[in-house]
Amino acid sequence: MNAYRLAGLGILAASALALTACGGNISSGGGSEEEFPTGPITLTVGQAAGGSTDLIARAVAEGMSDELGVAVPVVNKPGANGALATEEVAGTKPDGYNLVLLNASLITITPLAVSENEAVSLDELTVLKGLSQDDYVLVASKDSGFTSLEDLKGAENLSYGTTGVGTGSQLAQAILFAEAGIEGTAVPFDSGSPALTAVMGNQVQVATIQLGEAKPQIDAGTVVPLLTFSDERNEYLSDVPTATEEGYDIPVAQYRAVAGPKDLPENVQEALVSGIDAALESDAYQQLNETNLLTPHEISGDEVVSEWTELADTYRTLVEENDISLTEG
Repeated sequence: MNAYRLAGLGILAASALALTACGGNISSGGGSEEEFPTGPITLTVGQAAGGSTDLIARAVAEGMSDELGVAVPVVNKPGANGALATEEVAGTKPDGYNLVLLNASLITITPLAVSENEAVSLDELTVLKGLSQDDYVLVASKDSGFTSLEDLKGAENLSYGTTGVGTGSQLAQAILFAEAGIEGTAVPFDSGSPALTAVMGNQVQVATIQLGEAKPQIDAGTVVPLLTFSDERNEYLSDVPTATEEGYDIPVAQYRAVAGPKDLPENVQEALVSGIDAALESDAYQQLNETNLLTPHEISGDEVVSEWTELADTYRTLVEENDISLTEG
C-alpha cells in the first residue's frame, strides 16, 4: 500500500509541476493578461448600408479580419446621425469585441443641434485610429446658370437643399450663406442623395454634398461645382476653388475613425490598432479611397481626440458668431 501511495504522490507532484509550467491557469483558460482576440469583433455602423461610412467600415473590417485571424462582422444600426449605434457600443464591456465606425459630425456638429443629454462625447469612448476625410462641395443645377459663388449673392428666389440636422453639409452651407449674405428658401432632405437628385432636376438650385456622392454627376455635367470646403483644393476637383480662397474660412469636412468603449486595456488597443493599420495598408482599402474620392487621414486615436475637440470649439464659435440655428434640417 505504501508503494502505491508513494506512486500516487509522485503523480500529483508531476501534475503540479506541469501546472506551474503552464502558468497554473488551465482551469481559468489563461494568464493575468488574456490572449486577444479569441472570437469575433463586431464593428457597428450608425448609418445605412451602401453609403460611404458603411463601405469604409466593411473594407476596414475585412483587413482587420485578415490580420487578426477572427471574423469582423459589420452591423448597421442607423439613427440619430450615428448616436444610437455609438451609445450602444459605448455601453458594452471594454474588452475589444465591440467597436464603432465614428463620423466626426456626430461629435463636432450634432451637439450644436441637440440637447446636452442627447449629445455624444468622446469621453465615453476609446478612440483607436483616424481613417479618412470626405470633403464637401457646393453644387448648382445646370439649368440655374450659376457658375460661381458670386452668382448666388445676387440671386433672386434662390432655393437650396439641406441634408439633415447636425450634418457637415448643413453646417458648411449655413455658415457660408450667413457670412456671404446669401438668402434663399431652404428645402430639407434627409440625406445627400435626395438633395443631389433635387439639384439635378433643378427642384432646388444648389446644395452642399459629399464629394464622393457628387463627383459622378459633376463629371456627367448634370451639376456644376461652385466651391469646396476643404483647407486646400481637393485633388479630385483641382480646378474648383475652396471657400477659403473665396474669403470664407469654413474648415468643414467629414472625418471618420474607429473607436471602442472607454477604458479598453492597453494590450487590446495595441492589437486592434495593429489590425486597423494592416487594413489601411491593404490594396483593397487604398482602392476604396480612390474609388470613393476619400482623402486618407490616418492619425492616432489621441490625435483624433485633439483634432475633433478643436473642430467642435471652432464650429460652436462660428455658429454663435453668425447666429445660426442647426435645429432644422
